[in-house]
Amino acid sequence: MDDKDGDLGVFDPNIPEEGPSAPPPGWLDVIHGYQGHTGGDDNPLYPPPPAYTPQPELNRNTVVPNVRVATVSEDVARDALLKFVESKWRYSSKPARNLTFKELKPITVYRYRLETYTETRTSAWQFEPYKGQMVDGPQYGMSPPPWDIPLSLPARYTDVVVKARVPHSSFVKLCHKCNGCGRVRCNMCHGRGMKRCTFCHGHGHNHSSNRRCSSCNGRGRKRCVSCHGHGNKTCSVCSGSQNLLHFIELTVTWKNNIADFIPDRQPDFPDKKFEKVTGDPFFVDENVLVYPIQGFPDQEICDVAAKLINEHLNRFSATSRILQQRQTIELVPLTHAHYSYNGKDFSFFVYGVENKVFTSKYPTACTIL
Repeated sequence: MDDKDGDLGVFDPNIPEEGPSAPPPGWLDVIHGYQGHTGGDDNPLYPPPPAYTPQPELNRNTVVPNVRVATVSEDVARDALLKFVESKWRYSSKPARNLTFKELKPITVYRYRLETYTETRTSAWQFEPYKGQMVDGPQYGMSPPPWDIPLSLPARYTDVVVKARVPHSSFVKLCHKCNGCGRVRCNMCHGRGMKRCTFCHGHGHNHSSNRRCSSCNGRGRKRCVSCHGHGNKTCSVCSGSQNLLHFIELTVTWKNNIADFIPDRQPDFPDKKFEKVTGDPFFVDENVLVYPIQGFPDQEICDVAAKLINEHLNRFSATSRILQQRQTIELVPLTHAHYSYNGKDFSFFVYGVENKVFTSKYPTACTIL
């Protein structure tokens, strides 16, 4: 160490360097029922016990009633087009007001939707500064298994995440970052409290003019701004309390897993448009487990329903608890309106209960009405 380094001061050997920000593997105790934890960044997932897993009945199906296709009148189609034109500043409303309808062709569009409402439980070690609060540790009993911890169910088909402390999983240990000191050595000045002046490189004067350095007033060093010259800082993990209260935190996730399907049978109409509109749900089937559809006139809907039901059962029952399923068939209104204007033929689509309009070509883009 040269003289200049000596001028920076000496560090206190009793103040430790910063340790890891998280407890290292093996640092934490083993809690019965939560042996998957190793103390690192693990976040074990707990599949539900067999008693929580519903089993489907073999060879069971669901019958769907018949449904009629909705129709759109000329007045409704014209009003929908006028509303659409008003939202497009480049379009004139004159063609929409004066067009002549040639044909309004209703198209049968079914949307199948499967919703599987699941509950998933994971856990992770958490800690907080220990400042004398109550410690609910193993001395009060054994921690209940993840799926035995009671929690209030939210409204069905709503996505909710709740965190809860696992009973009797708490204990106090010295802070792993400061080794129970409450303070850590400043890594900016290496615990010395002073740093070499970056303007004069510790010389105290300017090399070229030999004038005293105005930044450090000729001292060649400056007080460390990170620790305010103390050479150490309050531990950011334990906030100076020296001890940490560790506990296992259970994370419960309720999620509505949705799968939608609409047969792609209209090459002139983009199916993506259906995602932003609603239909008429003429068939709603809800139970803990739903079953494939039978006797519906659209066989593709029947096939997709059976496929999605099987996929959801296999995917979610392995890791989560299936609380409820709901399958819906909507009749989504779609009408292809053919019309003429100024001797030329055009067309547009009216879709959804909201009577939205899609057109790839409009008679004029003039803004003058």
